Amino acid sequence: MTENAGSHAGHVVLVTGGGRGIGKTLALRFAAAGASVAVFDALAEIAEETAHQIVEAGGKAIPLVGDVSDFPAVDAAGITILDTLGPVDTVINNAGISPKHDGAPAPISEMDPTEWRRVVDVNLTGAFNTTRVFAAGMKAAGFGSIVNQSSVSGQTYVPFVGAHYPATKAALIGLTRHLAGELGPWNINVNAMAPGRIETSLMEGVDTAVNDAIRAATPMKRFGTPDDVASLALFLTSQEGHFVTGQVCDVSGGWMLT
Repeated sequence: MTENAGSHAGHVVLVTGGGRGIGKTLALRFAAAGASVAVFDALAEIAEETAHQIVEAGGKAIPLVGDVSDFPAVDAAGITILDTLGPVDTVINNAGISPKHDGAPAPISEMDPTEWRRVVDVNLTGAFNTTRVFAAGMKAAGFGSIVNQSSVSGQTYVPFVGAHYPATKAALIGLTRHLAGELGPWNINVNAMAPGRIETSLMEGVDTAVNDAIRAATPMKRFGTPDDVASLALFLTSQEGHFVTGQVCDVSGGWMLT
């Protein structure tokens, strides 16, 4: 994609969960727009592959391997990024998990407390960790953008995810609104994206009838793509979108209208 080429030149962007799915597309699109990209993922192989793909295309990127729920790992990543790419001015909190069991979520009465804690740690605490590490540098620079990956499930009932997932996605909306107010005086905008049904590996294992019903209930009669999500992220973190803050932006083809 080249329609935003140069819009993020000189920016240093951290994309968590950047090795695959929406995260990989985010990393590739930000690099195509001129940004230096830190690809943070728990799996070394996919983080390295995404960073390599960016470099091969003439961009600048580094892979970082770690767990976003581990504050020391995120803190160490911040030092590495500063030393290699420069100070981060854009954070995309994309990392998230939604555990399934034979393609279905665990009902609340059967959910393992360990699973609950793990989802909260990755989906919510991970966003706290990155903000905690990088907000100070943004404040010192007087500029920055943070985008939190929420979900339509954080705003309405979605039957094919477990209770932990929408709980964290709703919490990210609250975190987004608070941070927009707290960090706004330093010219830092903070927004949330709320994707609907997006064509990624997370769709695998879901009954075909379920996906068909979602498509039928979506006014645009299709699923979203990672590029749909990335296009919104690019706008929200661009100069053109910088006055937008504290918002929850649905990327759902109108699914939330039904």
